Amino acid sequence: MWAIQVAVRNALLDDTDITDVVTGVYDHVPENAGFPYITVGEATETSDNTHNTFGHQTTVTLHIWTRQRGHKQGLELLQSVKAALDRQPLTVDGRHTVLIRHEFTQTLRDPDPEVRHIPARFRVITQEV
Repeated sequence: MWAIQVAVRNALLDDTDITDVVTGVYDHVPENAGFPYITVGEATETSDNTHNTFGHQTTVTLHIWTRQRGHKQGLELLQSVKAALDRQPLTVDGRHTVLIRHEFTQTLRDPDPEVRHIPARFRVITQEV
């Protein structure tokens, strides 16, 4: 799963529509990080083998964090994230990527009335090479 999380993070960092807006794409957010930013969050992985290949279906949840009273900035950033990942090529060490697709988004309000949170889950289907 780590190779996929690294590949997803690298794909986001390679996209200037994203890096021109966010202060970072983090596994662990530094205390002094400014908004908006993206965190690479929870992941799951299940086997998806065929008769002659070992495969995996991995879900990765990205979290978009903004300091806004509404969701507009986060949803616009989500569109850039989807453009960078959904059905796009993804280079994963030791694996061939069959497909990456967006499968879930939710808008959330933080207890801080200025903070908005948007988790978005992506499914990555890979085969070992």
